[in-house]
Amino acid sequence: MAATVVHLMRHGEVHNPQGVLYGRLPGYRLSERGQEMARVVADHLAAEPRRDVVAVIASPLQRAQETAAPIAAAFGLEVGTDERLIEAGNHFQGMTFGVGDGSLRHPQHWPYLRNPFRPSWGEPYKEQVERMLGAVASARDAARGHEAVLVSHQLPVWVTRLALEHRRLWHDPRKRQCSLASLTSLTFEGDRLVSLGYSEPAAHLLPGAATVAGA
Repeated sequence: MAATVVHLMRHGEVHNPQGVLYGRLPGYRLSERGQEMARVVADHLAAEPRRDVVAVIASPLQRAQETAAPIAAAFGLEVGTDERLIEAGNHFQGMTFGVGDGSLRHPQHWPYLRNPFRPSWGEPYKEQVERMLGAVASARDAARGHEAVLVSHQLPVWVTRLALEHRRLWHDPRKRQCSLASLTSLTFEGDRLVSLGYSEPAAHLLPGAATVAGA
């Protein structure tokens, strides 16, 4: 039975000089570095031995569509859109998130932090997993025996991985293994997941990478 691979990709770096939680807001595009990240991943997938990508599908948000574009072009494909790949809903969307100079200084926002296990400030983790797994199943069916790239967002990708690895969905955000432009690769035999891998083709472009490399 030929294997099918579905790559869950996080979009590249976003131009966000105000440092707000942009969530599902329209108009947030990739930065110049984010555009380069997308090109690096496209080159990585298209390099010999060339990956067998037959579908590139993205969240409807601009940053995901822009990340998907060079990958689709590298394989002569159009970018598909799946609403289920969208960013998680978040009460703090459009705000800065901090105690001294952000939304947390205002008591009216505090009730949204009462339950980190659900979480109370946004779309429940379980609902994110359900829609993401639906998008994965559709892509797997469309790319049987080949590969598909799904461009989404950090939190939906990460909680999907946690669910597939049978780990708790509640987690410390600082410990997510889902960097910008990373690939979480799911390999299936038929409908059965047989392996899960993680890679960072654009690691050298991550903020701070040059400093780390020189240390």
